[in-house]
Amino acid sequence: MATGLTNQATEVAKRGIDSDFIQKLERTRTEAIALNDEQERLKADLKTKTEALDEKMKELTMMLSEAKKIVKIAVPQAGWREFGIEDKK
Repeated sequence: MATGLTNQATEVAKRGIDSDFIQKLERTRTEAIALNDEQERLKADLKTKTEALDEKMKELTMMLSEAKKIVKIAVPQAGWREFGIEDKK
């Protein structure tokens, strides 16, 4: 677009598009590309962080499950609440 506007500057100037407008258009386009690139990088980072979080949550769930089993075996049912276990059995 900017190239076409520059090439036809005389014609488009009749309708109010001057060189300042064309320069601003090109600057805005460049800034939009940079912002899009940054957004894509952030999305990739978020995906990586989400995978790490999912893996850590899976590990935590397994550890809590193991701890719960041990508590149920080692501690009488009356003491389970201290561990946050609301189970009846």
